[in-house]
Formats: sequence, C-alpha cells, structure tokens
Amino acid sequence: MSQPLTPVLHALRVHPVKSVGGFTADSAVVEPWGLAGDRRWTLIDESGTAVTQRESPRLALARAEPLRDGGLVLHAPGLEPLEVARPKTGGARTAAPRGGPRTTEPRPTGPRTAVRGTGVGVDLAEAEPPADVHDVVVDIFGTKVDASLADARASDWFSRHLGVKVRLAHMGEPASARPVDPAYARPGDTVAFADSHPLLVVTVSSFDALNSLVAQGDHADEGPLPMDRFRPNLVVAGTAPWAEDGWRRITVGEVTFRVAKPCGRCVITTTDQRTAGRGKEPLRTLARHRRIDGKLVFGQKLVPENTGTVQVGDVVRVFTD
Repeated sequence: MSQPLTPVLHALRVHPVKSVGGFTADSAVVEPWGLAGDRRWTLIDESGTAVTQRESPRLALARAEPLRDGGLVLHAPGLEPLEVARPKTGGARTAAPRGGPRTTEPRPTGPRTAVRGTGVGVDLAEAEPPADVHDVVVDIFGTKVDASLADARASDWFSRHLGVKVRLAHMGEPASARPVDPAYARPGDTVAFADSHPLLVVTVSSFDALNSLVAQGDHADEGPLPMDRFRPNLVVAGTAPWAEDGWRRITVGEVTFRVAKPCGRCVITTTDQRTAGRGKEPLRTLARHRRIDGKLVFGQKLVPENTGTVQVGDVVRVFTD
C-alpha cells in the first residue's frame, strides 16, 4: 500500500529584476507583496512602459544578484559586471489604473540585513544607499506606478545588452504602490513588478507531467523543458500532478498563502533562458491539455495572508475549501 504524499517546499527562486534571471535561495522572507527583493526593479522604455522578455528575449541572458544594501550586481555575456545602488525614496505614491487617486505614505527603513549570492537565505530589508532620486512613472500593463530611476550607468549597461534604449527603475515601497487586480484580490493586496500577483507556485509533479506531454507531441525535440522557463517563486514537491488546481490556501513554514487564480502563460515560456531563442513549447502542449477559461495555464498565483520566513524543506499544508 502506497504511503500518502507529503507536500514540501522543494525550491525557492527570487527574481530581483522583472524578466531578468534570478537566483535560488534556501530561505526567504515573505512580505505582503511577495518574497523580499523579488521583482522590485523593472526596465522601462522611453515612454515609461515596462520592458519584459515578451518583446526583448535577450533579457533572459542577463542575471541580477542582490546586495546587502538593497542594490544589485548585474551580469550579462560580453559585459563587465555592474554594481547598482538602490535609489533613495522618500515615500510611495500610488496611481490607480488609468489615472486614479494617489496617496502618499511614509517609507519605513530597516537594517542592512540582505545577503548576497545564490543558494542562501534571503532577507532584503530596506536600506538607504547613497543614490539620488529621479522619479519616473512606470506603465505596467495599464497601471501607472511611481518609481525611481537607477544610476544612468545601469540604464546604459542594459541598453548595450539589449541594443535598444531602456532605463532601470526601482519601486521603493510597495505597500500602496500597485494594487492587485480586485477581481482576484482583497482590498489592500498589493504587488511589486510581478505580472499580477505577489507569488507564483508550481509543483514538481505537474512540471514532470507537462514534460511527459511535450515528449508525446509534435515538438518533442524541444523537451524536456527546464523549470526556469516558468519563473516560479515556490516549487512544491510531494503532490499528485495538477493537484494545485484544487488548492484554495496553502501554509508553508510560518506563512499562509491564498491561492488567487491559475497562471496564464505567455511567450516567455517558449524562450530558452540560456540562448534567448524561441520555440513552440510549452504553449503548444498547454493549448491541447491545459486550457482553462481561455488561458493556457501552468502554476497558481498566490497572495500572502501574513508575513514570515519560508525555507526549503518546509512542510506544505494544503487547504481545498
């Protein structure tokens, strides 16, 4: 008789810059808007619109590593690594979608307790590095959000990497800056520069099942696909394939997460994160097997219900009602 499955947190991944390569961690602090340090930075074009791998697949070749003071070290093929200070911010103003009212809240400060590198615990508390403020309004999927520009050297570095002019911007205090879509959230839920929700969870068993389906399809030569195509924050092992479809809440370590909605996938998942080349998978297979409410879905979007620390190896408690 087989033993019941025990879900556990298998991996953690943090992406400091939207659409840029991130790093794995053994533990991470969960804030109301996501993992500490996750997607607090984004690239923008000259109009202020967020730039992602959708239109600039070469972003996959860059990597961002966090510094203790909230800054970054940037890496990309053919370029010298660049250290970038986090801009100072005096407060966070929020712009509701398409020009709603703005509010201002004081920005808390904290000790310089972040760590640098990969495969380690992450606690990216806010700090005040010596950088000047240059306010900019970022348009992220139709919502206008105030941010601060990084030093011009960082924008020049990314512009050389991509071959087009871009700027690097940082969200200072997400507590009020960008509300989550109210159709899939509660009042007060906010998010940094992630697509729509604070975190994304996927499961190992569903990932393996998807790769099995890819192997049976007409683009089997593109598989097996690596996990980094899906850019998750939490990876859970010890579940049945697609069990996450029925999840309503999960508890990992100290933190309970509300399961908000399935994650609709886009062309980024077809982008090889090592070459920036594009194929057909996994979208071809998801279209055949994982079309839900008109979306090609893989993984679930999460909203934290409290703050705390999560660690690889934590037992994951699942609630289905």
